[in-house]
Amino acid sequence: MAVSDKNIEKKQTALRTITWGSLTWVDIVQPTKETIKYLADLYKFNPLDLDDALSPRQVPKIEEYPDYLFGVFHFSVYDKVKKVSSRRQWSAFISENLLVTLRPTEYKAPDEIFRECELKEETRKQYLSQGPGYLLYQIIDRSVDFYFKVLDKILNLMEDIEDNVFQENVEVALELSFLRRDIITQRRVMFPTRALLIELEKKLKRFSKTDLTPFFKDLVDHMNRICDTLDEYRETIEVYKDADYTLSGYRSNRSIRIVMVLFSAAIPFLVAVGLYMLIPGWGEKVGFISFLILLAIIYSIVGVMLFAFRRRHII
Repeated sequence: MAVSDKNIEKKQTALRTITWGSLTWVDIVQPTKETIKYLADLYKFNPLDLDDALSPRQVPKIEEYPDYLFGVFHFSVYDKVKKVSSRRQWSAFISENLLVTLRPTEYKAPDEIFRECELKEETRKQYLSQGPGYLLYQIIDRSVDFYFKVLDKILNLMEDIEDNVFQENVEVALELSFLRRDIITQRRVMFPTRALLIELEKKLKRFSKTDLTPFFKDLVDHMNRICDTLDEYRETIEVYKDADYTLSGYRSNRSIRIVMVLFSAAIPFLVAVGLYMLIPGWGEKVGFISFLILLAIIYSIVGVMLFAFRRRHII
């Protein structure tokens, strides 16, 4: 067994290798053009696949060759500042005695497994003794396990929004938009991944010393649960969006009704004051006390009307 670190570049790029028996795992973080050139010189990978591994905008796929497989996978990264997730990708080359993973720093699953293999020989044997296909399965399985925490976080946000949607004085339109966008992003990551895993299981058998069928069956079951949950979340958030839209319209109409009622209530006062102030001699004929009595009668009627409107929930 051997563990080593190599610096391809003095930047953030890191190339680490770990070997058990005949299997070598090369883990590359933040791959660069220099990294890709290193792989091209060392292994006989298709140059187009190497370019795809460096390109940030590739669709999830599995490319099969006589000597190796090349896969592009997606995962999501949550931005706490913008409160939204974005899609990122990582890729892998799998051959008879080799697994090469190329990933951004945010993808933590390979890093955790790599560190566990560094610390314990028993763990190295567990993960690397069954071939590169089994090792790749373990990385993907760890990623799927991580994702259940993402679902829990989305559920907590939805529960908070549910409490606020039906509160009259709380605006949640912006939070709803962020969460709706986040769920859409998660679906764009997980649904293609589920289809990719079904294809991967069939092509990965030749690079594994153990039968991967039951492992991938369990993995696909987890993916089905995740996708079904995301569908449920999407439907729920649409209900919240419709409810918020309806209640917002109701609140707006109610505000307009209140303004109109107050404006209508002010009209008699404005008319009376106008007559009292503008018509010569009218105030003397009516008298100030009589004018106040007239206003009291008018606003008594207005008050009764407002009370009736309130009882009928018109305002």
